[in-house]
Amino acid sequence: MPKPIKQRITFDAAPKVIYAALMESSSHSAFTGAPARIGGEVGATFSAHGGYIRGINVELVPGKRIVQAWRGKNWPKGTYSIATFELEAAGKGKARLIFTQYGVPDKFHARIAQGWKINYWQPLKLWLARRVLERRPRATKRETPAAPENPSAPAA
Repeated sequence: MPKPIKQRITFDAAPKVIYAALMESSSHSAFTGAPARIGGEVGATFSAHGGYIRGINVELVPGKRIVQAWRGKNWPKGTYSIATFELEAAGKGKARLIFTQYGVPDKFHARIAQGWKINYWQPLKLWLARRVLERRPRATKRETPAAPENPSAPAA
């Protein structure tokens, strides 16, 4: 029996932001750098990484929980794993993701476990950091006082 993949990651964003990044096609594509199509309802299909990953949404609790039947394109026909994303607040403006994936074929286990870190968690952290920087107000140049019209005239 394949052993589960278990990972805990803390992000500098609220749980609802992480949920949206994982479940909205445009955000998912933006942080992974690969095409994604994700249906937002239970029973809807999804594909990520240009179709290399496919599956079905099993349970969705916005901002809190995602459960998906998930498979890689090169897995044996009919083989699915169950990926569970549990989100919780981890302090002000932070989220903890408890990720568990059950049923990954032994042949792919090490590669998939490392793949989540390299292809999901690290790029998601970078994407979130860029979003914070993009939203910061930009410093404006201080306006320099206008020069007096007649520099030789005495100040009033």
